[in-house]
Amino acid sequence: MPNVKSAAKRVEIIRTRTLRNTRIKSTLRTTIRKFEGAMSSANLEEANQKLRNAVQALDKAVTKGILHKNAAARKKSRLTKKFNKLKG
Repeated sequence: MPNVKSAAKRVEIIRTRTLRNTRIKSTLRTTIRKFEGAMSSANLEEANQKLRNAVQALDKAVTKGILHKNAAARKKSRLTKKFNKLKG
């Protein structure tokens, strides 16, 4: 336990931010999982929409500081490659 008032406040702030980051990461993983589910059903329209949602969620995670921009770019690239493979 922290002995100083400011240290105690920092612990609370870290706890709050950790919960927020966990929530955003979980949502991100869910959107990616939904895209992969649409890919397995081979429905191009649905997969395209889910890909857009996944890309949007990745971009949002970058702006919130959850993911590094290069990591998000890598994930977007891989998801797009999977979609294009199914499409064509």
